[in-house]
Amino acid sequence: MASIISLAAEPRQPRGSLVIIGGALRADNAAVWERMVQLAGGKGARIAVFASASANPERAGRFLVERFNHYGAKAFFVPVAVRLSNTDYTIAAEDPALAAAVRSAGGAYFAGGDQGRITRALRRPDGSNTRVLDALWEMYRRGGMIAGSSAGAAIMSSTMFGYPKPVLATLKLGLGDEDEIAPGLGFIGEDVFVDQHLLVRGRFARMLPAMLKKGYKIGLGIDENTAMVVGPDRDVEVIGYRGALLVDLTEARTNDGVFNVTNARLSYLDNGDRFNLVSRVFTPALDKADGKVDPGKPYYREPLFSADILGNSTVVDLMAKLIDSDQPEAIGLSLDSPNGVQPDLGFEFKLTRTNDSVGYMSSLSEAYSVYNVRLDIRPIVVQRPLYQYK
Repeated sequence: MASIISLAAEPRQPRGSLVIIGGALRADNAAVWERMVQLAGGKGARIAVFASASANPERAGRFLVERFNHYGAKAFFVPVAVRLSNTDYTIAAEDPALAAAVRSAGGAYFAGGDQGRITRALRRPDGSNTRVLDALWEMYRRGGMIAGSSAGAAIMSSTMFGYPKPVLATLKLGLGDEDEIAPGLGFIGEDVFVDQHLLVRGRFARMLPAMLKKGYKIGLGIDENTAMVVGPDRDVEVIGYRGALLVDLTEARTNDGVFNVTNARLSYLDNGDRFNLVSRVFTPALDKADGKVDPGKPYYREPLFSADILGNSTVVDLMAKLIDSDQPEAIGLSLDSPNGVQPDLGFEFKLTRTNDSVGYMSSLSEAYSVYNVRLDIRPIVVQRPLYQYK
């Protein structure tokens, strides 16, 4: 029922919970909204709403307060935002009364937008914490809940994307330090990298160069309208519309030159699945517990290939077919326009089943969970013209 990988050293533990949302959280996604309220203390919980990332903090903050209150909370708006009119965010972030309100709350929520606006609003120019940010940490360590969607998810790790190039261009040209990668707030700890809008935008591929550059071994990428709930015991539970990708670079290797990686591992955690960041144990959702895929009875029996591995959810679709296939591997390509950057450079993504690869299928739907598929990426030469008319 569970697949176990090697143990990892346990980092210093926070006492609170995180709800990390991949963006585009729908107002009717009750599972996620209700879980946030519950973790913040239940009905009547005071939740501090930060719209710091938004281009229009007043409007975003008003909507979010209304949503949380609709689900039973007593939310309040925190006026610390770079784009908030008639307010000096540098003064607000040091306000003792505002810091006290955040400190005594049961939880906090960060809206989407530009994650750089969040760190700019909550950190002083010298990089130290403002009073409000210190109050957030105190609330979290006391057992409070911190949640965020999109930009609010990006800040959860100690390193976040700033203004990176498109995914394929990032593979081709690499990542710069100043504009493309920036310090996050690090609520999840120093050992886990977080990214968002993951499956919809094919962003799993950009996680790899960022993780390699900064030395991360574990990365979590969450899709839209979906959340990862990280508890104080470092147990990650996926809830919502789709799922999350776990990127494991513990045994991965690279060579000099154009981006490449061998022996990375990918896992797809679907709604209800769990993964513990300390024990490295996967636990499938209850509707999949008795649905372990039998490699001796494969459903798919044709070669597995995609010409656009970075397409919406393509990598997860390939992983699901591979785990329930008579094929040992699946191949996906990523190619650019003839007018793009380095148009003759593309990448092959090879997914391979190993002895550690495990799949589960839901008894209620055709949804799969897939753990420990090997991923190798290598550069390829794209012939031009790519095709001719018959």
